[in-house]
Amino acid sequence: MRFLKTRLLLITIKLLFVVSVPMSPCSGQTKATDMESSETPSPPVVAHFHLTGELTESPMEDPFNLLAGQITSLKELIARMEQAGNDSAVKAVVLTFDNMNFGFGQMEEIREAINNIKAAGKKVYVHAEGMNIFVYALLCAGDLLSVAPESSLWFNGIYGESLYVKSLLDKIGVQADFMHIGDYKSAAEMLTRTGPSDPANENINWLLDSYYESLIDMIAGSRNKTPDQVRMLIDAGLYIADEALEKGLVDAVETQEEFIAHLKADFEGNVKIDNRYGEGTKAQINLSNPFAFFTILAEIINPPKKPQKDTVAIVYVEGVILPGYSQPNPLGQSGGAFSGNIRKALETAAKDDSVKAVVMRVDSPGGSAEASEVILNATRRVQAKKPLIVSMGDVAGSGGYYVSCGADRIFADKVTITASIGVVGGKLVTTDMWDKLGVNWVDYKRGPNSDIFSSARPFDELQKKLLLDYMQKIYDVFKGHVAKGRGEKLSEKLDEMAGGRVYTGKQAMELGLVDEIGGLHDAIKYAAAKVSIKDYDVRVIPRPKDFITQLIEQYSGEGEQPSDISMPGASILLAGHPTFAPIFDILRKTEPQRAKVLYRALQRIELLRNENVIMMMPFDLIIH
Repeated sequence: MRFLKTRLLLITIKLLFVVSVPMSPCSGQTKATDMESSETPSPPVVAHFHLTGELTESPMEDPFNLLAGQITSLKELIARMEQAGNDSAVKAVVLTFDNMNFGFGQMEEIREAINNIKAAGKKVYVHAEGMNIFVYALLCAGDLLSVAPESSLWFNGIYGESLYVKSLLDKIGVQADFMHIGDYKSAAEMLTRTGPSDPANENINWLLDSYYESLIDMIAGSRNKTPDQVRMLIDAGLYIADEALEKGLVDAVETQEEFIAHLKADFEGNVKIDNRYGEGTKAQINLSNPFAFFTILAEIINPPKKPQKDTVAIVYVEGVILPGYSQPNPLGQSGGAFSGNIRKALETAAKDDSVKAVVMRVDSPGGSAEASEVILNATRRVQAKKPLIVSMGDVAGSGGYYVSCGADRIFADKVTITASIGVVGGKLVTTDMWDKLGVNWVDYKRGPNSDIFSSARPFDELQKKLLLDYMQKIYDVFKGHVAKGRGEKLSEKLDEMAGGRVYTGKQAMELGLVDEIGGLHDAIKYAAAKVSIKDYDVRVIPRPKDFITQLIEQYSGEGEQPSDISMPGASILLAGHPTFAPIFDILRKTEPQRAKVLYRALQRIELLRNENVIMMMPFDLIIH
């Protein structure tokens, strides 16, 4: 042990010495690099801006990268976009979106920056995986707006609420005694009234009228439509990707990979996509970041092993299927099956020549419909190069079956719970809860269905019809994937097996929904035999990492970042929330089965809040 510590200390001193000595600009290595760059013309640059996290007004210093790109100042973003417009090396710009929070005024300024880039003669490409009307109003300013297959466009107007807490103050014995000068100076009304005065109501509606008109004008101007045409589209409400394309609201429906291929084709394949454009050049080892050194030290002590022989790769889909990318958390590796991580793992397996076949292990009750589509599309790209086999665990239902149904072969245990081919959608109505607290909300809306997902009241009949129509389209897509993937293997009519029905693995095999009864080991052996390999490795992709390693990589900037163009997506961070993490850690140790079910229930609520239409198992069952 003393010898090991001495070696580590020597390595540490040596590395610190090496990285602290700047390289001479006239060294041989620098000359060779300069000579090489002078002989090889640089490819055109495409500047990529990934809109994610919180958009602030004032800049914030983050020398240790502890915010991991989750806070961006408007000033810095606009400056980087302006730089791209003026940079002769930059020939185009790409925008991807990941749940950025922005204000209406901020949105208008970003749109202006997009228009300035276009005025400089540079094309702006945009790709998204689901949008509300405000995000759409921002992104439609680009030249080409591309959306992921089966993604949603909530094109339903503006809905606002104002807060009044007089009843709450009455309950706790507090009297608000305020005066005002000016009929429209209503700042204290939230404390003194249960609803707005007439002047306040007039003022709010006047404001919203202007907001709504501005929103309509932005969209109409960007999409070459009249304001009346935009209003009619808003009144019709909820669109799936293909409908949005049909109505001229988007320009293409394609996966992210197809979008990137389209972009590269426009430049005849010779293009450099800069995912960090305008952020400044980072040193290979950032000495201002204490975590970066430990990342390098860990790699020296335990470098990743290069595969020496043929491999069967395992990619896990474990937990509720969620959009985007996981964040490190002490509960486990991810706290869910994040589509961005799984897509990246499948892409890695597809590109790795040593990987001859892929086994996707699915243990999931489903979740996000859009995230499930992302994973399914990624499996198809694997199948274009090599076999993809699914091994089902305890549960592979709803979205879990969605991602599995196109596999070359599906293995399930006899007692696996699977199928549940159906869709659920809705919202939580919380008005009675607020009434009990004595808190009043007064709503304002522009667009007859702008309040369709408001928690203030249940759906009306028209809204029910709109949502059910949308859900029916998702359901038809689900059945279409099953029909395409299973085809003649199905022993019954699909409609008679679907409808949300749940089966054991044994029953599913009899119906043709799965192919064989067997576990993960059986699926691996089948995959190897499929490609005629006998001496092979079995490798998990991505390579498992402990929590500390994940945390160090994230904060050092040495690991993969969700802002790469190959990694857009939102992240549901409930697992790593500082309030929930300690509670779940205790529950996981004392009541692991109940903790798992409770955790999935909270994820389901959060998913419904974010997406409103999901593909989940009808129940979470604990069997003692």
